[in-house]
Amino acid sequence: MLKVEQLEKRYDGRTVVDKLSFHVRRGECFALLGPNGAGKTTTLKLALGLVAPDGGRIWLVGEPVPARAREARARVGVVPQFDNLDPDFTVAENLVVWGRYFGLPDAQLWQKVPYWLEFAGLSGREKAKVGELSGGMKRRLTLARALVNDPDILFLDEPTTGLDPQARHLIWERLRQLMQAGKTLVLTSHFMDEAERLATRLAVVDHGQLIAEGSPRALIDRHIEPDVIEIYGDNAVPWARAAGLADVRLEVSGETAFFYGEGLVDLEERLDAEGLRYVRRPANLEDVFLKLTGRELRD
Repeated sequence: MLKVEQLEKRYDGRTVVDKLSFHVRRGECFALLGPNGAGKTTTLKLALGLVAPDGGRIWLVGEPVPARAREARARVGVVPQFDNLDPDFTVAENLVVWGRYFGLPDAQLWQKVPYWLEFAGLSGREKAKVGELSGGMKRRLTLARALVNDPDILFLDEPTTGLDPQARHLIWERLRQLMQAGKTLVLTSHFMDEAERLATRLAVVDHGQLIAEGSPRALIDRHIEPDVIEIYGDNAVPWARAAGLADVRLEVSGETAFFYGEGLVDLEERLDAEGLRYVRRPANLEDVFLKLTGRELRD
């Protein structure tokens, strides 16, 4: 459904996408992960033909991009990073007017409005103006709007940023329904639990380059020890640095110390004996992400 080969993009002499290659299979959810400035959004814009590459090749739904980007986009739905709904229109009108851009007849669009609103959890809101909706409602309406042209593939750029847990879980449920219906999803997200829940495969990019690719479980098994103990509190980091534990890897972030290893039973017993506050858990995708891209702050 999407294939990029040796993709390159530069702005003002700075390389944003650096010989990036990956592919997305039909019916899967492919997540593109990376820190701020890693090149994720630029890669999506390149794939959609919204900006021209400086090198490499792109095929979207079998069409070469940017040469036939317009034809390809007719089969694509997009949920942008920031909602761009029209505040002058009602909820239903936002869907119908969007459908007109694809040449769909009004009668067909109005007939489908109840289905799209039910999918988005917005039934009964068809006459509401966009300004009357909560942030979660706007995000769900943007998702519904992306389905108006019955796309084969959806691009979702950080679809749940700024939402409360209830709204995030509802959108996750709807995205799973789309996958079950045979849709292909391309997702960017800063929520590692979101990528771990939804993605069948993912790529981690940094400084515009691919640094890891595979299923969430495969990447966790490949890059991280199976067990993690997080120690937090005023004395956590000094204690961790002085612990002198063999066969255990230590990382520090702020006032939290992370021990990575297998089992970690002895460490847990020491922490209980000394009354330190800690959490023991299995390794997850966030551990992989931080190991590969670092813990320093990105702007």
